[in-house]
Amino acid sequence: MSSKHGASEQGIREARALIRGAAAATLASATGGQPFAALVTPAPAPDLSPLLLLSTLSEHTRQLAADPRCALLFIGAAEGPNPQTAPRVTVTGLAEQVPEAEVAALKARWLARHPYAAMYADFGDFSLWRVRIGAALHVGGFARAERIKAAELAPDSAAVAAVLAAEQDIIQHVNDDHADALLAIAQGLLGAGPGDWRLVAVDVDGCDLSEGNRTVRLAFLTPVSDAEGVRAGLIRAAREGRARSAPPG
Repeated sequence: MSSKHGASEQGIREARALIRGAAAATLASATGGQPFAALVTPAPAPDLSPLLLLSTLSEHTRQLAADPRCALLFIGAAEGPNPQTAPRVTVTGLAEQVPEAEVAALKARWLARHPYAAMYADFGDFSLWRVRIGAALHVGGFARAERIKAAELAPDSAAVAAVLAAEQDIIQHVNDDHADALLAIAQGLLGAGPGDWRLVAVDVDGCDLSEGNRTVRLAFLTPVSDAEGVRAGLIRAAREGRARSAPPG
C-alpha cells in the first residue's frame, strides 16, 4: 500500500505505463443509477488524459452525455493462471467531448494508436472524447494496491509541452534517417517482428511505433523532459534491440 506521504514512484510509473500502453480498456458509465460497462479503445493525450472515439449509436456515449462521471479500467498481463496477479489501474474522472479546435491533433494521436480505425473514424456519428482524470487506484499485482491522486499521476506540464513542441521534428528525423533503429527496437527489443516500422507518436513516457495496422509501445526507463531525453531513450532502446538480435558468439 502507499504511505501517508502519497503514492510510490514505482506505483505511479506503473500506472502511467498501463494507461499509455493500453489498446483496450473497460469504461464504466451509468444511467439512472444503474452502472454499465463497455469495451473501449483508448489512446492517451500528451498529458495522459485518455482519448476515446465514441459513436452516438452506443449506449455508453449517450450515458456520458447525460452524466460525465465515469471510470476506466486498464489491465496488463497476468503473471500466471491467477487473473488477480495482473497489474491494473482504475481511473475515475469526467468525460467531455474534445473542443473542435483540438480535435485534429488529438484525433491524429488516437489514430496513431489505432490505425485500423481510419476506415470509420470520420463517420458522422463518431466524435472524440477525453476523460479528465480525477484519481486512480493502482493494483500492481496480488495484494499490491495504492491510491494515486490526479496531481501525482499527471506528468510534468513543462515536460509535456517541451516534448509536444519537438514531436513532429523528432518523428520526421527518426523516420527519414533511422529506419534501422526503429526495426531494431520493434523487432529486437519489443519482439514485434519484421516490417516497415515508423515512429508515430512521442510523449514524456515513451513512444509508439506502427507498421500497417500494428502498433507497439516503447516505454522509456524514466520520464523525459525534452527532445534530448527522447533521443537518449531511443538510442538506448536501439542499442538494446540490436544486442538482443545479434547472433551468439
